[in-house]
Order: sequence, then C-alpha cells, then structure tokens
Amino acid sequence: MGKLHIRWSKSAIGYPRGQGLVIRALGLKRLNQEVEHEDSPSILGMIHKVRHLVQVRRGEG
Repeated sequence: MGKLHIRWSKSAIGYPRGQGLVIRALGLKRLNQEVEHEDSPSILGMIHKVRHLVQVRRGEG
C-alpha cells in the first residue's frame, strides 16, 4: 500500500465535535498542516468522515 498526504483545508468549527476529534486523531493540529499516513482501511474511514474538511493526495511508496 502507498502513502497518503492529508492536508487540513477547512476549519472544523460549526461541525459536530466528533469530526474535530477525527482531525486530531489524524495528527492535524493547525489549519493547512499536512501529514502523511500509510494507506489503510482505518485511515481511509477517518478521511471519509471528514472528507469535506481535508484534501488528500496519494504519494509514492
């Protein structure tokens, strides 16, 4: 499996608290911060929950 680059692009203010917690669980602390994760079903599920708040691109590896 490859890598995923996840960028937090929209504030979680005004959305359910659980979505903000998913953002934190992904390792994102600041708006426009980017983190890298392995492509796995659990990470993809988290991304799906907050897909309107993040941008995802596939990396090499």
